[in-house]
Amino acid sequence: MIRHTLVLAGLLWAGTFAPGLPYAVAAPAGEQTAIDPLNSPRWGDMAKAFFDGQEVVFDPRISVSGPLVAEDSLNVPITVDASALPGVEEMIVFADFNPILKALRFEPGAAQARLGFRLKLQQSSPVRVAARTVDGVWRVGGAWVTATGGGCTLPSVGSGSPEWQERLNEVSGRLWARIDGGERLRMRVIHPMDTGLAAGIPAFHIEDIVISDENGRILSRIQPLEPVSENPSFTIDLAEAASGGRLHVSGRDNNGNRIDAWVTR
Repeated sequence: MIRHTLVLAGLLWAGTFAPGLPYAVAAPAGEQTAIDPLNSPRWGDMAKAFFDGQEVVFDPRISVSGPLVAEDSLNVPITVDASALPGVEEMIVFADFNPILKALRFEPGAAQARLGFRLKLQQSSPVRVAARTVDGVWRVGGAWVTATGGGCTLPSVGSGSPEWQERLNEVSGRLWARIDGGERLRMRVIHPMDTGLAAGIPAFHIEDIVISDENGRILSRIQPLEPVSENPSFTIDLAEAASGGRLHVSGRDNNGNRIDAWVTR
C-alpha cells in the first residue's frame, strides 16, 4: 500500500492531494467549504445523495490512503482514517464514479476511527470517507485513485468454484497487542461479494458484521456493500485489549446466511 505523501511549501500532505488542485481547510462550525479539494465534477451529486440538507466540511485531518494506480481494480487496498477527530460516531466510504456509490458504513464504537479494507473500482475515481461527529457535522476527506476499470461489473472469482459454498461466511483472523494498550484485529470472511452488475449473477454480499466481546457488548460494526472486494478483509484497531483474549464476529449477508465465529490472539 502506498500512502499519498507529498511536501508542498514545507507542509506534509498525506492521502488527500490531487495535483494542481486547491487545498481545502476545515471550515468553522456552521460554515461549508465551497470548493471540492479533489475537483470532482460529481461532488454535487455526492453531496445530494449522502448529505442533502446536512452540514458538510472538507477536513484535512481525515485521510484516505491507497495506491496512486490500482494494479487490480477488483482489489484496491484502502485505509480510511478519521482518528484525529474526536467523537466520531459513524463513517461512510464512497467512490464518485462507481456505479454503486456507497462501499460501506463503519461504526467505530470502542475502536479507533480507522479501517483498512479492499474495494472494487469501476474506473478512476475519488475515494472518499465522511465521518459524522457528535456535533452532527459530516467531515470529508478523500484521494483520487487511478484504476484500469471494470472492477464492479466483473463476476467474482470465487463464485465459479464449488468450494465457496462449503466455506461461505467462514471467518479467519487474529488479534495482535498494540503498544498503546489496545489490540489490532485483522480478519477475512469468505464471500463472493457479487455486485449484481455482471450478466446473470445477482447481487450477493455481506451486509452486516458485528464485533463483540465475551460478554456480548458490541464494540464495533461494519456494514459492507457490493463494492467491497471478494473475500473481504478488515483491519480494526481497538482501544482496549479483548477480555478473555477473544472477540465474537457475527453478522449476515443479504440472503440471510449467518456469520458466527470467534477470533483469538
